Amino acid sequence: MLLNKLDAPVLDGRLVRLEPLERRHAEDLAVAAEEDRAGYRFTWVPTAGEMDGYLDAQLARAAAGVLRPYAQILKESGRAVGVTAFWEPRPWPDRAELYAVEVGFTWLGASAQGTGVNTEAKFLLFRHAFEQWNAIRVDLKTDARNARSRAAIERVGARFEGVLRCWSRSWAPGEDGLLRDSAIFSIIASEWPHARAHLESRLHRW
Repeated sequence: MLLNKLDAPVLDGRLVRLEPLERRHAEDLAVAAEEDRAGYRFTWVPTAGEMDGYLDAQLARAAAGVLRPYAQILKESGRAVGVTAFWEPRPWPDRAELYAVEVGFTWLGASAQGTGVNTEAKFLLFRHAFEQWNAIRVDLKTDARNARSRAAIERVGARFEGVLRCWSRSWAPGEDGLLRDSAIFSIIASEWPHARAHLESRLHRW
């Protein structure tokens, strides 16, 4: 089961709806990305002027089967307020089913941060991975210097596994062509029932 456009269901929650990313989301995303960029130092978030190129890159990855990008739609307004994705699916060597996938390429406009949208989006992605694909592991990673992102990942129930040095491309300004140290987190299938209850409890607050 490789990730492709034909296997990209809408994931619907109470606060947010995850829709397969399309060019029609560009205008909303351009507005969201420009709200307040102060918190994007370590995250790839396009400016309004870069949005078309950003969508080209994400949709090309989707066509190659290595990424399933989603627009995060705030249900209260119907507007796209950010993106997220399944990334780097890893199938079993002797069959097509996945055993692991990463959740990443996530950003939210400033007004959607701290509103429960990220928590519910992660819940919807994790639930789909574990309960529909029967994944054994879901990965998350971030720049090791990004304390805010690391704290957010831990709040959704993922376990910190360590830092891999010079592991992936840096998105920090002035670091083009350089590699970053990546903080690695995961949830595994045996932990999912506890993580699910934790996320549902957090979502009740909203």
